[in-house]
Amino acid sequence: MDGAIPTRRMRASGMGLQDQARLLRAKLGAITTKKGRVSVPSRKLDFPVFDADNHLYETREALTKYLPEAQKHAIDFVEVQGRTKIMVQGQVSNYIPNPTFERIGRPGAQEEYFKLGNPDGKSYREIIGRGIDCPPAFREASARLELMDEQGVDYAMMYPTLGSLIEERMKDDPDLCATAIHALNLWMLEAWPYAYENRIFSAPVITPGILDAAIAELEFVLEHGARAILMRPAPAWGYRGPRSFALPEFDPFWQRVEDAGILVVLHASDTGYTRYSNEWEGVQGEALAFGQPQPFSSTVASDYRDIRDAVTAMICHGALTRFPQLRLALVENGSGWVPHFLEQLDHAYDKMPQAYAEKPSLTFKRHFWMHPFHEEDPRDLVKLLGADHIIFGSDFPHVEGLANPISWADELQGLPEEDIRLIMGGNMMELLGVAAKV
Repeated sequence: MDGAIPTRRMRASGMGLQDQARLLRAKLGAITTKKGRVSVPSRKLDFPVFDADNHLYETREALTKYLPEAQKHAIDFVEVQGRTKIMVQGQVSNYIPNPTFERIGRPGAQEEYFKLGNPDGKSYREIIGRGIDCPPAFREASARLELMDEQGVDYAMMYPTLGSLIEERMKDDPDLCATAIHALNLWMLEAWPYAYENRIFSAPVITPGILDAAIAELEFVLEHGARAILMRPAPAWGYRGPRSFALPEFDPFWQRVEDAGILVVLHASDTGYTRYSNEWEGVQGEALAFGQPQPFSSTVASDYRDIRDAVTAMICHGALTRFPQLRLALVENGSGWVPHFLEQLDHAYDKMPQAYAEKPSLTFKRHFWMHPFHEEDPRDLVKLLGADHIIFGSDFPHVEGLANPISWADELQGLPEEDIRLIMGGNMMELLGVAAKV
């Protein structure tokens, strides 16, 4: 059973689907690869662009190079029916279908699917189309910087892809999990420095299950120049099982985060919530990041229960009250759920206001920065939260992202120029303390 590809909300339009598709294809142009490089049609905007959602494709050694010898067996690559798969703690995983990333899906291959749907009932393979060889720009920071120049992107957050499988598959061994995360962060520091040329900001991972280890990892990445940390929106798995990372026992960690002023990114990941749809389907299995969607699991996933639970925990378990300077970016979790969610928060508040320091919707609006999906209309979100709490992210070069990142600026037409500047880059620059290039 898969927990793949959440159903994402499409924007309503007066155009017919065929007309919309033609317009979208004309807007995208074509992605081509030449001599190991990727070429994306783009343009230069007259203000700094900061893409809050970019991804790297890990090399084969990324998760294993810095694992201590005693734990080397925990992660391995094996051949299964002629295909290379990753094995974690003796279990073969299909979470990422091609974990070596030698061949990858074309960036933006699903853009039309998410914007316009699938009226012809195409199979997942038909939607994805033919893959491409992985270009150096998806593997190396220096080559990526050259590509960003071509794309008209000034700054970018960079997140791992394969690394998102670690925590869920090691939750039964929190010590091993912390060790594996540290190994990944060491590799990232070497291959994708945390502040490369002050333009690419790679986000090292913090797994909170063991408090002392989480604080030690935080100190390590701060010492090496991290501007943001990456956490999955899921309970913290420790020696006694899972619990909220916003409970008071984690206050020493959040105190250090607040003192450092570092941004916390809660990015979509394998949160383990597939187990709930599995129970309803009567099956067992892992989440599949790029698998064939199924009706039940896709419908359930479209409620975004995991990110909503993580945000609820930060508010209702009091972490944001105890640490009022914390700043969190919700990346690649969509935004269509936010309006009703704020109503739910305030509905609970109305029943027990004595349990809160303030109306929880106000807490949300102060502490969280939202990254809407590219197919969502951002204008209502701007009205709800303010332009100063919306950030742009393309999810490049993933198949579900944008082929041409800065094309999303067109979705902001009709907003004041200053709002567009904030959303396309200004907000992230302020969050990371980045000064505009002269």
